Amino acid sequence: MSDNIHDFEDLIRDSQFAWFTTVRADGQPQPTPVWFIWDGATFVIYSQPQAQKVRNLRANPKVALSFAGDDEGEEYLVVMGHAAIDAQAPAPKDNAAYMAKYSAGIANIDMTPDSFNATFSLAIRITPMRVRGE
Repeated sequence: MSDNIHDFEDLIRDSQFAWFTTVRADGQPQPTPVWFIWDGATFVIYSQPQAQKVRNLRANPKVALSFAGDDEGEEYLVVMGHAAIDAQAPAPKDNAAYMAKYSAGIANIDMTPDSFNATFSLAIRITPMRVRGE
């Protein structure tokens, strides 16, 4: 077991998605699969501005990102942190790291960088506070 996020750089780099968990006003956890990038200090995801996860994090910024590295559950990472809307982050289509990772995925969901940018226009930055994983 490790509590150092940098021990999991390979898992983070190789993961195509993570489960982003926010908490609804009624206390119900709401996990959502998300695409993300990691800059070595924070994660960035993009969302539709009206999404439930956005309403949730505005009320309660405590969130978790969960990664599974294998089907047996022997390699995993849970990142607990704080999420905030990041008005300074580049738009998805202007985020070179994001587009390098997800341009094929964007095409696979029948979107263009421009249509993805228009739909998923809200950047959310997650700052890790604690981690646990194997």
